Amino acid sequence: MTGSDASPQFRLAYVPGVTPSKWVRIWAQRVPDVPLTLVPVSAAEAADVLRGRGADAGFLRLPVDRTDLSAIPLYTETTVVVVPKDHLVAAVEEVSPEDLADEIVLHPLDDTLDWERPPGRPAYERPATTADAVELVAAGVGLLVVPQSLARLHHRKDLTYRTITGTPQSRVALSWREDETTDLVDDFIGIVRGRTVNSTRGRASAPSAAAKDKAKDKRSESDKRKGKRPETGGARQKPAAGGRTAGRAGGKSPRGGAGGSGGGKAAKAAQRGKPRRRS
Repeated sequence: MTGSDASPQFRLAYVPGVTPSKWVRIWAQRVPDVPLTLVPVSAAEAADVLRGRGADAGFLRLPVDRTDLSAIPLYTETTVVVVPKDHLVAAVEEVSPEDLADEIVLHPLDDTLDWERPPGRPAYERPATTADAVELVAAGVGLLVVPQSLARLHHRKDLTYRTITGTPQSRVALSWREDETTDLVDDFIGIVRGRTVNSTRGRASAPSAAAKDKAKDKRSESDKRKGKRPETGGARQKPAAGGRTAGRAGGKSPRGGAGGSGGGKAAKAAQRGKPRRRS
């Protein structure tokens, strides 16, 4: 890897419609010593910002020239058509490009869909931005086909959207300069890809590996201590009072043997003899 871990911060670019809050939250938990700064960029300028080192990594929309950029595709968005709430399209769940054949469909200059030919009839002028196109839809000038995240981003109470099939879909990717794959970039890649704390490579994995080695050393020391104890070969036997254990080992019964307590009582009784009868 190239670069240095001494960077005071990690700069993350993101295009409209992408919500990086989940990954930013995980970053704050795993790499608390390096603050993350968000850099909002337009879809058109995202790649140039990365090439110009204006950000360490960024979420952008594909396709992108990968000559000097690495990119990991993350997900594909649903494409929707934005319409006024009282439009006929609002009465159905999804439509096709053929259903919009007679409609004016706006095609903003910052459009993120890779069209061969947009559906519907083109407007006299192309709006400069998606936000401008949404305003025109609200004014009843036409309809707009965009990724669902952009429809949500520019939500208005008087507008709604429906899924449209058979159209291009926007793909979101994590990208960074190929020659700037630093440890911080690798840490963020791990977060986005769902690596756990123990499996994350780079800076975050070092403490985990050290902890595992320390635990292994402790187990080894414990095993050594246990190995020094003598082998008993079985449960210990406690000697019984009066030497019973030895008597039993000799094969004599405690009651019948001469050395037992029962034998002593019998000898004393024999010496006393039988008691006399009273007349």
